[in-house]
Amino acid sequence: MRRTLLFTATALAGVAVSAPLHAQTVGQDESAGTQAESTDTASAAADQAQAASADDASGIGVILVTAQRRSENLQDVPIAVSAFSPDQLQAKGVSSTLDVAQYVPNFVALNNTGLGSSNAFFIRGMGNTESIPTFDPPVGTYVDDIYLSRQNANNISLFDVERVEVLRGPQGTLFGRNTTGGAVNVILREPDDEFGGYLELGYGRFNKKVVRGSVDVPIVDTLAIKVSGYWQDDDGYAKNITTGDRLNDDDGWGARLGIRGELSPSVRWSGSYAHIVANGENILNYDCNPADPTDCDGRFVTTGLPEGGTADSSPYAPLDIRGRKANYLLGNRTATDLVRSDFEVDISDNVTVNLITGFVNQTQQYGIDFYDGRTAPTIANPYPTVTGYSRGGFVILNDGQHEQFSQEVKFSGSFADGLVDFVGGAFYLIEENRTDFADLFSVSEDVQLLLADRILRNKAEALAGYAQTDFNVTDQLKLTAGIRYTDETKTISISDNRAQCDVSGPLPANCLDSANLVAPSGLAIPLEQSVGIWTPRFAVSYEPNPSLLFFASATRGFKSGGWNARGSTPATLLPFGPEKVWSYEAGVKSDLFNRILRANVTFFWMDVKSLQTPSGLVGPTGAITFLTRNFADYENKGVEAEFILAPMDGLNLYANVGYQDDEYVIDRNAPEFDEYGIQSVAAQQAACLEQLAAGNVPGGPGAAACGAGIITADGEIASPVRTPDWTLAFGGSYEAELGSSGMTLVPSVNATYRSEQWVSTSNFTIYSGGISGANGTFPANPYDGNLIAGAYSEPLWTVNAGLSLNGPDNAWQLSLQCTNCFDETSSQTSLANTTYINPPMRWMVRARHSF
Repeated sequence: MRRTLLFTATALAGVAVSAPLHAQTVGQDESAGTQAESTDTASAAADQAQAASADDASGIGVILVTAQRRSENLQDVPIAVSAFSPDQLQAKGVSSTLDVAQYVPNFVALNNTGLGSSNAFFIRGMGNTESIPTFDPPVGTYVDDIYLSRQNANNISLFDVERVEVLRGPQGTLFGRNTTGGAVNVILREPDDEFGGYLELGYGRFNKKVVRGSVDVPIVDTLAIKVSGYWQDDDGYAKNITTGDRLNDDDGWGARLGIRGELSPSVRWSGSYAHIVANGENILNYDCNPADPTDCDGRFVTTGLPEGGTADSSPYAPLDIRGRKANYLLGNRTATDLVRSDFEVDISDNVTVNLITGFVNQTQQYGIDFYDGRTAPTIANPYPTVTGYSRGGFVILNDGQHEQFSQEVKFSGSFADGLVDFVGGAFYLIEENRTDFADLFSVSEDVQLLLADRILRNKAEALAGYAQTDFNVTDQLKLTAGIRYTDETKTISISDNRAQCDVSGPLPANCLDSANLVAPSGLAIPLEQSVGIWTPRFAVSYEPNPSLLFFASATRGFKSGGWNARGSTPATLLPFGPEKVWSYEAGVKSDLFNRILRANVTFFWMDVKSLQTPSGLVGPTGAITFLTRNFADYENKGVEAEFILAPMDGLNLYANVGYQDDEYVIDRNAPEFDEYGIQSVAAQQAACLEQLAAGNVPGGPGAAACGAGIITADGEIASPVRTPDWTLAFGGSYEAELGSSGMTLVPSVNATYRSEQWVSTSNFTIYSGGISGANGTFPANPYDGNLIAGAYSEPLWTVNAGLSLNGPDNAWQLSLQCTNCFDETSSQTSLANTTYINPPMRWMVRARHSF
C-alpha cells in the first residue's frame, strides 16, 4: 500500500502542473550552510552568460545554485533543492521566511508559541520549537550566507531579495552541524554596476503599512554600494477583550549596506552590514470569544497583562524579580546585527580561495503570557473561566543576548583538465549566550508564584575541516565523495536570581545554580559536552542527455547536544546528546519537450539515531518530569515531486507534492531507568498500560504515564509531530499584454494543502463528551468527540491570490494580494493543551516604482 501511495503521488503530481517560475527568468540561487559561503565570481559570471544563452529559446529558464559550494545548474545537482526568485515570491504572496514553507514539499513552518519573530522549521520531520540557546535547530536559517544559530528572530522580512533557497535533507558534509533536516537561505541583492533602485509603499488589513526601498550607487568601475531598507507597522489581528489592546502585530524595520569591489584582476571583496528589528508576537488567541462563544467575528485574547514595552515599575510586584525583565509588559522585541566579509583570490587559473568572516549579534526581550490570563484546559476543566488576571496566567520573562563569530577558509577549483572538481577548507565558529529569564504562575488575581528566576550562560565552540571531490568519469557519469570532521565543545553555567539564593556559604538545594545540578539518580549533571564526528557523503549521477539526470546519494549529518534549560528545578536541567542521521536519496531531474515541462522527483529514506525528543516522563518518585533527551530513534521515508509547466509565453503553472511515512523507534531492551534516573519510554509505556488496566482516565490523577512524552493517552507510541502525510501546492500566473501600451496584467492563484497532523509529542487532545474511570468523572475525554483543544490539527486548505498591473518595462507596478483568502483556521502548535491557530485572512495593496 505504501509503495502504491508513493507512485500514485508521483503520477498525480505529473498530471498537475508546477511551481510558478517565470518562463524566461534566469536566477542564480545559492545553497545554505552552517558557515558563510561565497560564489566564485568569475565562474558565476561565466555560468550566468551560459544560462542567458540557454534561455534565448522559449521555455523554462535555467536556475543556477551552489548547493555543492560552486555554481551549477539546478538540474545538474544531485540534491533536493527548491529555489524562489523575487517574482515567484510576489506571485505567491510570500513576505517572510515563514511563508516559504507552504510551497516546498514535506516542509512545515510555524511561529513558535508566543513569539512572532521566531520560526520553527520542520523538513522531513526534523524540527525544533525551542528558542532557548541550549537547543539547536535542525533546520538552519541563513541571511546573506550567515548562519543564525538561534531561532529567536529568524522570521525574516523579505526585502530587496535576490533569492530564497530551501535544501531538503541533511547537509552535514559541506555545511556541517545542525542541518540534519535541511536549510533555508535568504540572499539579498548585491550592489549593481549601474545607478538604480526602487521604492515600494503598501497598505493592508489591520491597518498594516509597509515601506521598502533600495538604491545602487556605483562609485568607480571597480566599486559599488547598495543601501536598502524596510519599515512595517500594523495594529495586530487579535483584540484583547480585557485590556482593549490589539495584539499579534508584526512591526519592525531593517537596513542594509552592501559593498562590492574588485581590488585587482585576481582579488575581489564583498561585504555587508544589516540591522534588523522584528517585534512580532504569536499570543494565544481564539476564533470565538472565550467569554462569549457566540461571538466569532475576529480573533480574541483575554489576558489581563497589558501590552507594551517596559513599565516604569514592575507589574508583577510584590514578587522580587531581578534585572530589567522585571518591568516587561506583554510583547516581544528582537534586534539582529549581521556583518559579512568575503575576500576572494584566484591563486591560479583553476583554484580560488575565499576568506569568509561572519558576525551576528542578537538580542531578544519579551514578556509572554502562555495561559491567556487564566489556567490551561484539562479534561476536568476543558473550558477554563475567563479571569483576565492582570499579571497573566503563566508568564515567561526573557532578556537574552546572543553573539556569534565565524571564520572560514575555502578552496575550490578543478584539475586534470576538468576530470576532477573539488571544494574544501576549514571552518571555525564560536557562540556565546546570556539569557536572564523567569517563570511566573498565577493562582489567583492576588496570588502569583515565582517558579524560577535565573541567568543562563552557555558557549559553543566548533572547528571543522571538510573536502568534497567530484570525479567526472565520463561526460555522463559523475562520482562524488566528501568528508567533514567536526570537533565541538559546549559549556553551560547557571545562577539563581532569587533572594533566598543570594547567600554566602552552601546554597539551598532548590536554587538553580551550577553547584546544585544533580540528577534524580544522584549523578552530577555535566557542565561540558564535547563531540568529534565524521560526516561523509557519497553520490553518483548519470546524465544520458542534457535534459535528464538520474542520481543517488547517501549523506550523514548530526545536530549538537545540549541541556534541558527550561527546567525549573536543578534536577531537571539534564543533558541530551547529539542526534545523528543517515539520509539516502534517489531521484530524477528532467527538462522535457524543449524545456516546456520541468519534472524533479526525489525519493528519500532517513534513519535518525538518538533523536532529540521533548518528553514528559515519570521519575522514580512517581512525579512527572518534562524534559528533552534522546528517548527514541526515528525513521522517515517518502517522495517529493516538483513540476513546472510553461506551455506558452506568459503562462506559468506549477504543482508540488510531498508524501512521508514516519515513526519513532524505541529500544525495548533499554534499562527501566537511565543513569540520570529517568524512566525509559518502554518502561513508561508499560506503566501507562497498567494505569489503563486499572481503569484510570489519562489526564486525571493516577494516570501520569499516559498522554506524556511520546506515549499517547491510549498507551501507544505517539505519531511524530508536524509530519502530515501529504503536502500539496499548486497554482500559476499569467502575464497578459494590454495591447501596444507596454503594460501587462498578471493574475495569480496559489493553493496549498496539508493533511492532518499532530503538534505536540504525546498527541494528547481534549474532546467533548464526559467520561468516568477509577480516578474520577470528567466532563471531557482524551479519546474522541468534538475537538476542544490540544495536539490534533485538522487538514488545512489555504488559497493566496493576487493581481498586478505592470507599467512599460516594469518601471512601475500596482498590485493587490490576499493570503489565506478564505480565512481558513487550523491548529499550528500546542502548549499545555492550549491551541495556537494560524493567522487570519490578510490583504495588501502595493505601489512600486523602479528607477
